[in-house]
Amino acid sequence: MTENIKTKIVSFLKDSKKKSFSMEEIAEGLGLQKSTDFKNLVQTVAAMEREGTVIFNKKGKVKLPMERVLIEGTFRANERGFGFVSLADEEDDVYIPKEATNYAMDGDTVIIDIVHVADPFSDKGAEGKIVDIKQRAITQLVGEFTLFDEREIEESDLYGVVQPKDKKLSELKVFIGAQGIRPVDGSIVIVEISHYPEKGYATSLEGLITKVVGHKNDVGMDILSIVVANGIPTKFEEETLAAADAVPDTIDPADFPERRDLRDQQIVTIDGADAKDLDDAVTVKALPDGGFYLGVHIADVSYYVTQNSPLDKEAYERGTSVYLTDRVIPMIPQRLSNGICSLNPQVPRLTMSCEMWIDQQGQVKDYNIFQSIIQTSARMTYQAVNQILEENDPEVSAQYEALVPMFHDMRALHQVLEAMRTKRGAVSFEDREAKVLVDGEGHPQEIVLRERGVGERMIESFMLAANETVARHFNRLHFPFIYRIHEEPKEEKMRRFFDFASALGIVVKQSNGSISPKQLQQIVEDVADKPEAMVVNTMLLRSMQQAKYSEENVGHYGLAAEDYTHFTSPIRRYPDLIVHRLIRSYTEDPSETNQEKWAAVLPDIALHSSQMERRAVEAEREVDALKKAEYLSDKVGEEFDGIISSVVKFGLFIELPNTIEGLIHITALKQDYFHYLENHLALVGERTGLTFKIGQKVRIKVIKSDPETREIDFELVEAEEIPKLQAPKGKGNQRPQQAQHGRNSKGKDKSKTGRNQQRSDDKRHEGNGKGKPKKNGNKKKKPFYKGIKKK
Repeated sequence: MTENIKTKIVSFLKDSKKKSFSMEEIAEGLGLQKSTDFKNLVQTVAAMEREGTVIFNKKGKVKLPMERVLIEGTFRANERGFGFVSLADEEDDVYIPKEATNYAMDGDTVIIDIVHVADPFSDKGAEGKIVDIKQRAITQLVGEFTLFDEREIEESDLYGVVQPKDKKLSELKVFIGAQGIRPVDGSIVIVEISHYPEKGYATSLEGLITKVVGHKNDVGMDILSIVVANGIPTKFEEETLAAADAVPDTIDPADFPERRDLRDQQIVTIDGADAKDLDDAVTVKALPDGGFYLGVHIADVSYYVTQNSPLDKEAYERGTSVYLTDRVIPMIPQRLSNGICSLNPQVPRLTMSCEMWIDQQGQVKDYNIFQSIIQTSARMTYQAVNQILEENDPEVSAQYEALVPMFHDMRALHQVLEAMRTKRGAVSFEDREAKVLVDGEGHPQEIVLRERGVGERMIESFMLAANETVARHFNRLHFPFIYRIHEEPKEEKMRRFFDFASALGIVVKQSNGSISPKQLQQIVEDVADKPEAMVVNTMLLRSMQQAKYSEENVGHYGLAAEDYTHFTSPIRRYPDLIVHRLIRSYTEDPSETNQEKWAAVLPDIALHSSQMERRAVEAEREVDALKKAEYLSDKVGEEFDGIISSVVKFGLFIELPNTIEGLIHITALKQDYFHYLENHLALVGERTGLTFKIGQKVRIKVIKSDPETREIDFELVEAEEIPKLQAPKGKGNQRPQQAQHGRNSKGKDKSKTGRNQQRSDDKRHEGNGKGKPKKNGNKKKKPFYKGIKKK
């Protein structure tokens, strides 16, 4: 009877136009005005209030509670406990406080309830709480194993505990069930997770060891741990290696009569001295009309890596080659990448060619895209080309005398293409990329900045031209295709960048709506000779969106290009291999049926390729941070010059000339109590007015450098004198002992400064449980946490 009345009450409230009702109005509406009925109604409504089915407003009237709007997203954990939930691309992330994560882990698919909506007037983002974990992202992890003694194993029914290598999981302990593999103490292992954190056991997991990667003291294990932790495969499947072994080492040009034979042309590869997979070759001729002929010839990897073959399946899964400090994890087996697919000198090779006729303004007036055979004349290095073109080295010029005229034509064409890109508004970030040099055991010896001479820049220009030409061709045909896209920056991020630039005294002409690449290019040029140029470049890069692969052509914002793809590196990037496969497929069969086949699979290929690229970049950044921290670990106490690269509430980030970055925590600034002035991006002393701003030169002392955590701490020795700012009075001083690791107005962690480094042709144009369990009496294994002290 009661449940029937509840249903009627809810239906009455839902169906009525009014939002709230007195008890008398509900009784009248339901025909329950008799004294016994009314009494029953009051009792039922009281019970419904306790259940939360109805609520009373301030006037004592009954109404339905607001329905919770639950949203699905992906949780991104921060190593300090809080996190963010990423929603659809067009939505801002939702901040999740540490106490509202509901034991979610990084990458989990979660359901969230919005606790505080975004406030655009105060620039505060939305805040939420996780109400359910729909799917766990982490099913296995990598860590260092600590073995329990025999008594502990007997009591707990556990072999030991694993400390995860992933910094975002560093607070967790993974207890290992006494089943299966039992490693030695100090082993680096892969753990399959069987139990996740829950109430009372917030920092505990349980799992079984499925593989021993090696020992922590093994040479190179530090990097290998990062590789495995990121899910990057370290070995090829036997089936894949067998397929690679079956490929011939040489080709006979007579077997390919359908291909254009370009072996009589003067074609060269130009790469770094240590490159072994030479996948692009070029030729240039100056034309009588002042224009140029450019031939870009790319290794035809797709001829050997055929669709759905073992080689293809593993190349797809890997997505990209991964370039780490002392090793390369290739996308395809080295027998192919360094052998038949590498455009080695003086031997015939299969290629996919794009030849272009370019006018004096850098515009491609005509082109051909076709399958070919080439034989490169020489294997050139950037160093040798730069010695010829920049240093006029007579010895090197004599060695390559027959090629020198072509190199001069190449430089002239590069200058034309570069001027064309600049004119249309391409944003070129002259980022500083560092290379860590290590010894035979992987210990960093030196960190050097990579030099970019005319040789490097002109090859970049030629690859960009070929990539644009191929993309434009297929876009005009309206054939399904895979593009490299770079969407325009989000207005909110641009607004923050403008605020940042204004704090540095940089005048930016803002306009309503979108901002053009040309405007951003002007900012880069305006600060090129200023001390803060590096910082402005970095902040602008962070403000832009990340380039990715897509079947939808929305253009490339950073390059100011309407059409762009990746065609030039099929040895190391899966999308390039797919572009080659598409060229061959459409050449042989342009039918609608074939187009529909490709249209069905390209979205998944684009998405997966973008994900694998991000995985590789993350691993590369982690290894760089590890080796940089290791490099400084034996230099504690030494002093270096640097520049303030970021100012946050809790201190100053300092970047050294070799790109190493460390933190001076606000508690280490003993000179005064400091206020954080967000509108100036500065810390200002309360008594002294001592001011620290972005771009300011400083001298620091290294006081900590931990390769395990990748944390580097500095101490201020002296700072360049700059005009003082006025500290606000009576507004809650940022005192050293009260300094907190904070978040900005959108709730986003500002403690780390990542680099949106793209390892691609267009990289400069694109935008991070205590106590031991006890063994249970019966033989049936129970979850480990039943015996762990609650934390």
